[in-house]
Amino acid sequence: MNLEKVRNIGISAHIDSGKTTLSERILFYAGRIHKIEDVRGGGDGATMDHMELEKERGITITSAATSLKWTHLGEEYNVNLIDTPGHVDFTVEVERSLRVLDGAILVLCSVGGVQSQSITVDRQMKRYKIPRLAFINKMDRTGADPYRGLRELKDKLQADAFLMQLPIGREDNFKGVIDLIERKAYYFDGDNGETLRIEEPPAEMADEVEETRLSMLEALSMYSDEMMEKMLSEEEISTDLIYKVARKAVHAGATPVYMGSAYKNKGVQPLLDAVARYLTSPLDREIYGIDPKDETKKIPLSPDPNEPFVGMAFKIVDDEYGQLTYMRIYQGTCEKGGSYVNQRTGKKERFSRLVRMHSNKREEIETASAGDIIAVMGIDCASGDAYGPERNFCTLESMFIAEPVIKVSVTPTSRAEADKMGKALQRFRKEDPTFRVETDEESGEVLISGMGELHLDVYVERMRREYGVSVTVGAPKVSYREAPTKHVDFDHKFKKQTGGSGQFAHIKGSIEPIESDSEGSFEFEDKVVQGRIPKQYIPAVEKGFRESLIKGPVADFPVVGTRVTLTDGAYHDVDSSEKSFHTCARECFREYFKKASPVLLEPIMQVELECPESFQGAVVGDVTSRRGMITNTDIRDTVSYISAEVPLAETFGYATDLRSMTQGQGTFTMELCKYQRVPGNIQEDIVNEKKKADLVAAK
Repeated sequence: MNLEKVRNIGISAHIDSGKTTLSERILFYAGRIHKIEDVRGGGDGATMDHMELEKERGITITSAATSLKWTHLGEEYNVNLIDTPGHVDFTVEVERSLRVLDGAILVLCSVGGVQSQSITVDRQMKRYKIPRLAFINKMDRTGADPYRGLRELKDKLQADAFLMQLPIGREDNFKGVIDLIERKAYYFDGDNGETLRIEEPPAEMADEVEETRLSMLEALSMYSDEMMEKMLSEEEISTDLIYKVARKAVHAGATPVYMGSAYKNKGVQPLLDAVARYLTSPLDREIYGIDPKDETKKIPLSPDPNEPFVGMAFKIVDDEYGQLTYMRIYQGTCEKGGSYVNQRTGKKERFSRLVRMHSNKREEIETASAGDIIAVMGIDCASGDAYGPERNFCTLESMFIAEPVIKVSVTPTSRAEADKMGKALQRFRKEDPTFRVETDEESGEVLISGMGELHLDVYVERMRREYGVSVTVGAPKVSYREAPTKHVDFDHKFKKQTGGSGQFAHIKGSIEPIESDSEGSFEFEDKVVQGRIPKQYIPAVEKGFRESLIKGPVADFPVVGTRVTLTDGAYHDVDSSEKSFHTCARECFREYFKKASPVLLEPIMQVELECPESFQGAVVGDVTSRRGMITNTDIRDTVSYISAEVPLAETFGYATDLRSMTQGQGTFTMELCKYQRVPGNIQEDIVNEKKKADLVAAK
């Protein structure tokens, strides 16, 4: 396999921007499928949306991988393509896909422009330094405006974006695109736009073409001194130089903008040519592993099939045939039947079968080498595990996993179904790191938590369909946090000395707030001098404080944003032990945290609403009544776009309320924005509610 001709790419975007429709067209033009299906509207459904639930709801729930070949300038390119979901509830699918890809296509709607989820996806691409192209889709829609898309890419995403094409007509008159480098017009003929007709651009667009081409060259010249000099001396710039500099610019983080209408079969082939011409191959990326013996030491990984094997399991799917593990190979070669070591567990595992995926269909292969994305059967691992030739060979930087924000209780309708529910939850937890399962110690209820109502709805529905388990779902619960608001000094003594060896520990120090709302945001500082507390007891003190963070004293929610400084203390030669210092720290936290004026923090969601202009007043009024704060409103072509920050606790069942308020025409998306202090009266209600629930559980 010629690695220069390999492209591992993902398609990411806001909901309903046309990702799956675009991937369906890509598969059709590459000859991978022979009939185009649509996401909605009967038929067999889009190739990449293979789950029944995805076809019914017309949304993408899990990322699907496929491979195809594309011929550009007589050269054949191997493209591994991953189509990802747009809903923030399934954000882990985007996260883990981008973690292993070499390039991406950011799809924008020509009317919506850069929307909330586009911003999240942009953040994920930047986190993994993924070069990308932008594709402004739906140019046939009323209100299509590629220039607004370009402006928002620059303003909202701070992207160095520039147009590589101009549209020929817009909305109902959208006929094709003009390539600004070659100054050629592309029209898409045939039943499905499969025949490219290349002509001179329309004469009336000549001035616009030259003006936009100059803007493109100015943007590109920032990446090349040679091009900059030619522009300053007003020399003609060769197309070869433009192509060379454009590739360099993309690798450096620039965003060339293409456009079209995937649904109307226009503009997809030039986009595929751009993928082949500009996006990175596995040879262009610098990938480093981490030395397990010294985590500060980086190990460069080369995409060489002859080096020792290193691969990363980035997605796990359990089905009737066992566990299917999607793997990106960074170095070396793996073969069917070969044994490789899981770097996390140290266990040697046999890759019993290797398959290349085409959505949910499989194609058996014998070997796979560096730069490839495949699936392995017969291994038992977790998402993010690395594989190598021997123990402690090399680990890989893990992916970012967001914290869940919503919880519901699930109860099986009969005891016989409890086992099946346990199996289903075990599988889902393994597949999806943002899906958590726990048992409430007091009530014995099974609680599932996730990224939003839709996320948990889908898992409850999958339990019913795939395992035949019907469950009763409790009311949603918000994942609040507890945090201190003021500095408090502590001086706590723990002693039990009643004959025989006793227990004694004495600690002094302070508890104070720090700026952070993520779980695990706890700092412990040891400032004890002159051995006032022996060094071997300090970790026990820290452990005691850390264990106290799991359930705070206000209403049993996790404690965040806290620093504990240990400054002094005392010990007893005989009676002190690690256990006594551990217990002392736990008692101290329970007693003194309450004196730090603790407050509850609640998740605040960034909500993006769209509704007809005539309903704007009612929608804004309703958002305000939910303790929401409007951050922006915009009206474009009689459609009102509203941005707001609303507490998660006030959004349950909002989809139904919004539909009834707007005669079914309103839509919204939301994602976690931040944690914010709960108003005093509402905090009181939450605490009282918790006390009542505890009393009921105790009875």
